[in-house]
Amino acid sequence: MDPIKFGTDGWRDVIAEEFTFANARIVAQAIARYVVRCEDARKGVIIGYDHRFASDGVAAAVAEAVSSSGTPVFLTDKPCPTPAVSLLVKQRGAAGGLMITASHNPYQWNGIKYKASYGSSALPSIVAQIEKDLEVVRKGNVPPVPPQKNLIQPLEPRAPYLDTLEKLVDWTRLKSAKFRFVFDPMHGSATGLLPDLFRRNGVVCDEIRGARDPRFGGVHPEPIEPHIEALRQAVLAGKFDAGLCADGDGDRIGAIDRDGTFVNPHQILALLVWHLAGTRNLPGDIAKTFSVTKLIDKLAAKFGRKLHETPIGFKYICELMLEQNILIGGEESGGIGTNLYIPERDATVSALFLAELMAWHGKSLGELLAVLTAEFGEYHYGRVDLDLKPGQKEKAIAHFSDAKLTRILDLPVVRREDMDGIKLYLDDAGWVMVRASGTENLLRVYSETSEPETTRRILKAVTQIVHNL
Repeated sequence: MDPIKFGTDGWRDVIAEEFTFANARIVAQAIARYVVRCEDARKGVIIGYDHRFASDGVAAAVAEAVSSSGTPVFLTDKPCPTPAVSLLVKQRGAAGGLMITASHNPYQWNGIKYKASYGSSALPSIVAQIEKDLEVVRKGNVPPVPPQKNLIQPLEPRAPYLDTLEKLVDWTRLKSAKFRFVFDPMHGSATGLLPDLFRRNGVVCDEIRGARDPRFGGVHPEPIEPHIEALRQAVLAGKFDAGLCADGDGDRIGAIDRDGTFVNPHQILALLVWHLAGTRNLPGDIAKTFSVTKLIDKLAAKFGRKLHETPIGFKYICELMLEQNILIGGEESGGIGTNLYIPERDATVSALFLAELMAWHGKSLGELLAVLTAEFGEYHYGRVDLDLKPGQKEKAIAHFSDAKLTRILDLPVVRREDMDGIKLYLDDAGWVMVRASGTENLLRVYSETSEPETTRRILKAVTQIVHNL
């Protein structure tokens, strides 16, 4: 099996198994070849890294590999979030960017994300080009060239990043609201960023789990339950108005209401659509991926905005944002982007807009969600990931695609959609969706209905059907 599988943002694997310094150099050489062939390599490449084990050392090795192509390299002098690299690429007109991170994966993993010259995920066409170069490098058809260390320069990433973000929100409104926040970077590379912005503008913001820990305190650095239990406890203990959270490399957001309730990514996206398209009445369409709540459809209709639905993966939203005026777009995993910034996910930006929304209305996240529920009804979402035997994923997709399957439990299947996986609409109750992972023997099952118990029942029933196949 090929040890290097290049995905949308790049490549990730288990440290010391397939993620090695040697393989990292191979990937860097492939990216450098692409930059020399297809971009203006003279503009240089920016390289950043997160808090994972050996990320700084890998970044230095990758910088040398890229420099050997004659391409200037700007290597960050400290850890930073992935969106900071994306922003710096765009602001400096660089040819591209590399980020040493495995995002929200468990601590055993690391990886290399590639960011294109427009400051976001590489489009499928760019990935295809890099994969061709990767094949050339792996076949050994490229003679070894020594690094040109004189082409590597240090770059301070945090100041220009914070200066840009500071201009996005109304600080007078935020300060006068007198809300108190606590931020949880989950020991990742977004540490200190939100507290810095808040404090310099007179807003109270404490921080937990801010110290670098390559093991992420023993939890997955993904801002969902149960991994953000520490943030819930901090919110309740400190009587904060909200807890805001970022994943390991700072591009996905999570939140806790002041009463300790988890605010899921669908709810966060809905609140931000309401804020930007509604309260602030900013122009532009709305975009969402296939597994995101139908509440976004209702909000888009209310505000007279065109809604774009894409396959799962932020790369599709990014592609739309590059082509059209998309005010805001988001995915089920907490990755949200807006045209007020760059076409990229950013937890810190999303957190700023959530705080501004609270200040605008003088309400907590829970109170704001209650306003949405009163107008649009209840939306209860759930997801389970099933670890299956080889071949079982394919059987499941075939089973739920078959028109002979006419009901789940007591609910009739009224229509199907197959944009990415199979989505079954169940009478007026809601929907259930099954989608196979492209890289693992996992089948993801998603459901959304108007009642939490109905969502639980459907997820349980579909899980049982899959295991019986």
